[in-house]
Formats: sequence, structure tokens, C-alpha cells
Amino acid sequence: MQIKKGIILRFGLVYLGIGLLAIWILGKVLYLQIIEGDRWSEEEMKLSSKDIVIDANRGDILASDNRKLACSVPTYRIHMDMRANGLTDEIFDKNVDSLALCLSKFFRDRSKNYYRNNLRKARADGKRFYMVHPKRISFTDLKKVKEFPLLRLGPNKGGFIAKKYERRKLPFGDLASRTIGSMYAEKELGGRFGLEMAYNNSLKGITGISNRTRVAGNWVVEEQIEPTDGHDIVTTIDIGLQDVAENALMQQLRKHKADHGCAVLMEVATGKVKAIANLGLTSSGNYIEKYNYAIGEATEPGSTFKLASMIVALEDDMVKLTDSIETGKGYCYFYDRRMTDSHHGGYGTLTVREAFEKSSNVAISKIIFKHYKDNPRRFVDRIYSMGLKEPLGIEIKGEGVPRVKYPGEKDWWGTTLPWMSIGYETQYTPLQTLAFYNAVANNGKMVKPQFVEAISHHGDVIKKVKTEVINPSICSLETIEKVHDLLVGVVDRGTAKNIKNSRYKIAGKTGTAQIAVDGKYRGANGVRYQASFVGYFPADRPLYSCIVVVNGPSNNVYYGNLVAGSVFGEIADRVFAQSYSNPDVKEVYEIPVTEYQPYAKGGSKDELLRVFDEVGIDVKGQELETKWASTTAREHDIHLKSKSFPKGLVPNVRGMGAKDAVNILENMGLKVVLRGVGRVREQSMTAGQNFRKGSTIYLRMG
Repeated sequence: MQIKKGIILRFGLVYLGIGLLAIWILGKVLYLQIIEGDRWSEEEMKLSSKDIVIDANRGDILASDNRKLACSVPTYRIHMDMRANGLTDEIFDKNVDSLALCLSKFFRDRSKNYYRNNLRKARADGKRFYMVHPKRISFTDLKKVKEFPLLRLGPNKGGFIAKKYERRKLPFGDLASRTIGSMYAEKELGGRFGLEMAYNNSLKGITGISNRTRVAGNWVVEEQIEPTDGHDIVTTIDIGLQDVAENALMQQLRKHKADHGCAVLMEVATGKVKAIANLGLTSSGNYIEKYNYAIGEATEPGSTFKLASMIVALEDDMVKLTDSIETGKGYCYFYDRRMTDSHHGGYGTLTVREAFEKSSNVAISKIIFKHYKDNPRRFVDRIYSMGLKEPLGIEIKGEGVPRVKYPGEKDWWGTTLPWMSIGYETQYTPLQTLAFYNAVANNGKMVKPQFVEAISHHGDVIKKVKTEVINPSICSLETIEKVHDLLVGVVDRGTAKNIKNSRYKIAGKTGTAQIAVDGKYRGANGVRYQASFVGYFPADRPLYSCIVVVNGPSNNVYYGNLVAGSVFGEIADRVFAQSYSNPDVKEVYEIPVTEYQPYAKGGSKDELLRVFDEVGIDVKGQELETKWASTTAREHDIHLKSKSFPKGLVPNVRGMGAKDAVNILENMGLKVVLRGVGRVREQSMTAGQNFRKGSTIYLRMG
């Protein structure tokens, strides 16, 4: 009896336990359905539906003539879903050998067996996103791959997946590359920068969404919002002028073995930047656009700041251009600090006009110190009122901040005023200095430098960028006229006589400044200099302003007129020649007609003769038995010279056009990379040296 009761008790406990468990499960179910029902419904939706982001096409960055400066080139990587619903074992086994053979022939890196074994292993492992090959392919190649066995069955039956990538390309290479910028730059290049960064919101477009729901194991598109392509940015950059500026700067940097330099060309009336070149020396000895010095590097400007000092003194009626200043033997003292002129022995007595034209440090500093030593705030306030205190506020990030000391600050000394008057103890970027000089050319109106003309979408302009005025009048018109004459005098009679020409007048100012490194002007390697020239042309009807700054020139040549002025002159000559088609220019200036025949590039003798015959030019040397010829322009005719190219040696193609140079070099087995436009100015491999077939030769055109 006792045993029976024990058994019944045990069963009772079991049933009770089961009952309690059932009650707990029922309660949990009710809790999940009622209390947490909404939460788990959302989780269910996540598992049964998903949103796929569809990237928009990034807009292009265009030159002023709509040629592409930066554009996106799509590339693709091939993947496969080995568990795609329609990909049966029968279909896979039937096509895998043919697919492996096609992949082997297409990529030319592995055998058919290699691809077949990897495809079978991926199938056995049930890979959902198997990468067929790591190499990215072009859109043209993608169309070919889509026709391969198995892949041509599509994503459901063949498991085909093409992952799209976009690579940003610069069709003109390094031209203005720092200004164009990048959203994908390496950290050592400063991360995101330039117009790509400044106009990212316009360029990137609006992403689309594809909402997909799982039905019977398959993903079905329920709703799809297509992406909106990004807008295009039309810049102010002129490719031809950009190439001129960069080539002229490059040659001078190499000649003087400088550390870095920049050149900026701007329209006077609008502030549109037509060219901006920034070149820095690399450890390998090449010059590349590695930093935007024109925008980001604020340094002591040196003598180019003397224009601001003269405007202040003239505006306050402290001096007349005919007043005299005694400069003695070229030095003077302010307290215990010596001020010197670059001219050995001094200039003696100078008028104010002569002092500016000769860039006398002693004279300019004496003028400012005499009239403002008791009230230096008045001098600095005048500087501020001209708009020289604040940054320009350009759209490109990284603009250097101007530095103009104010009396009463902890680093204001008794010698600060005279040294500030000649461009020391202040800091400006080249672009800020250019904007100031441009204001003088623009009758006193200072405009913000402009890098973008318009924003467009598929060719239709949706927004035009207007010229922005920073300061409607930096000073009176009377003062503008006076300093304009001073700037013209610098080129006609002063420190920049080397760039004077008979066709048009240039107004500008040279600058030669010692650059402080770690707070010291003289370091272990001696004094480091910065040479600059800034001005505008044609002086009597200004169309363009330009600044050239060269930092760290060596070879004991560092003066602004020689190092920077010559670059300015070359840019101005090319721009003026191009602008002659402008009625405003043609009406005023007469370009002298040369007595010599026009210049012609070297090239194919037969093609040269056809061209000369068409334009009626007499040619000497037609009897030469040669395929290639060089030309010499003489007073009444063109003279041909035979041009030969020994086999196995690098030919000399300098002076030839791109078509003929490429023809010759590629036929000899060299790979050619062109930079710039025009005729061949430089070639990377020395003429006459031995070479291996397949080597790359770089040609710089100009």
C-alpha cells in the first residue's frame, strides 16, 4: 500500500510540473504577443524584407569650356551566389567547365583547372558572395563577361553578381589637381580637399532605395526609388592657360632648384581664377601638386606689401610722390635694429616714386615710421579697412589666416611698425595678396576669387555663381590712380624692367623676402628666401591679374624680378596673345607683324610639304630624301633639315608634334605618356641612350 502511494505521489508531482510548465509557456507566449508583439514584428520584417541602397553617379568637375577635369569611371568585380534559387546542380555541372575555360582565357593568369576547382569548392561550401576574381574590370569587359556560360543565365539561375566601384579620374593628370581635390586622398596628402570636398553635397547626388521582400524563398522588389545623379561643377579654370602657368612655373623651379612655388591667374573684373598651379619638390627630385600653396601657405610677403603701406600714406595725405627721402648709404636704424636696402652702397636721395620703383626698404620704412610712430593704430586700422585683416572666405577649405599685428599685443615692439611697412611681421597667402592687387586693377573694388562659374545637371545650368564683392572701395580713386602709376613705373623703370615689353604694359611689384624657419631667419643652411611678383595687365585696360611665388630658390639667385617675374612675363605673353581675339584688346593694341615665316613643328616631311603648299609658303630643302624633318623659319622661307633616328637608341623628338613623336617612339618599342599640349618641350629619356623595349618615356608638351 505504501508503495502504491509513493508511485501516485511521484506521478502527481510529474503532472504538476508539466502543468506548471504549460502555464509558464502559455504566459510567455501571451507576453511575447501582447507586451513585446510590436518589437518582434519589426524583427520579423527585418528578416523578410530589406532595403538596398543604390548609389548615385557622382557629378563631373568641368573646365570653363566643359572639358572634364575630374570624372567617375565605373569598374566592376565579379561575384557569384552559389546558393541562388535557380542554380541547380544540373545547371552548375553542365556549365562549370565552360565557365572555367572562359575565365582562364579572359584573365590570362590561371589555368582552366584552377578556376574549375575553385568554383566547385565554392559551390560545395555554399558561398553566397563568392569572388570569382579580385581584379576590377571595365564596363566594356563587363559586357563580355556577362556572356560567359552560367553567368549569362543571370543572378537567379546563374548566381551572377557584379559589384560596382567608382574610381575618380583626372583626364588632364596633375593640372590643377590640388584645386580640383579628392574625396579619397591618402592621409599624407591631407585627406579630403579641394573642390571635390567643397562641393561634395552637389556632386554626390541622392542615393536611391530598393525595398525587397522575401516571397517563397525569393527576393521580390516591392518598391524602388531611383537615385538622382550628382550635379556637375563648371569651374573657371582654362585648361590652356593652366598648362601655360604650370609649365612656366615648373621650368623656373627646376632652374633654381626651389623647394616649391605657385602661380595664379585671375580675371580682374570677375575674380574668376583661370589658372592655379602649385608645385612642390618630392624626395625623388620631381615637382608635383602636393599642396595648395596659393591658398593655404601664409608667409611674410616682403616688398609686395609696400603697396598697402603707400596706399595708407597717400590716403592720409602724409606724402606726395614728389617728396624726397634720404636713404644714405642704404641702411638706417630703428632703435637697435638695422634696416638695409638690397642695393649695395645705397640710393642716396630718392623721391617717393623712385623709392617705390626701386623697392627701397629704408625709404618706405622711414616714411611710415615718421608719420605713424606716435599713432601706429591709425596705420593698422587703415590696413584693416582695406579688407586685409580677414581671410577671403573662399569655398575651398584650408585657407591660411592673415596675420596683421595690432598695437598693444604682446608681440608688438617698437620696431614692428617699420618692419611691417616693408612686409615683415605680417602674413598673407599668395591668393590674398593677389586679391588686394586685383582690387587696384579693378578701380578699388575687391572681389572674392572665384573657382566655380556654374552648377549644371546633364548639360543644363541650374545655378550661376555670381561675383562676390568683399570691399566696394579699398581707398579713393585718386589714390588708386597714384599707386597704379607707381606699379607701372616698377616695370618701366624699376626692379622689374626685365619683363617690360613693347606690345603692352604691365603693372606690378617685385618681392624678395627672407623666410623664417622655426622662428629664425638664418638656419643651418643659411638664409631662405621667397621670390614673388604680383601685378596685372594690360596696365591701361586691366584684364588679368597674376601672382607668382617661388619659395626656397637656390643657386644664389633669389630676387623677385628674376625668379618670379620671368614666370609672370611668360604667362602674361601667352595670355595676351590669346586675348587678342577679344575686341576690347584688339581695338586698343596692335600686335607687331613678324618679318619671319610662321613657326612649324618638326614631323613627317610629306605632311609638312602639303601644309606649306596649301598656305603658299616657299620651302627650301624639298629634295632631301628623308621621312622625318625639322624646320627653321627664315625671313622669306622655311628651311627643312633631315631628321634621323638610329635604331636601338632613344630618338630626339623635341620640337615635334604629339602625333609624329608618338608614331616614332611607339614604332621603336617605347610606351609614350603625354603631358600637356603643343609640341614636345622635354622628354624623360635622354636622346641617344640605350633602352629596353616596353620602357615608358614621358613627353612634356608646351
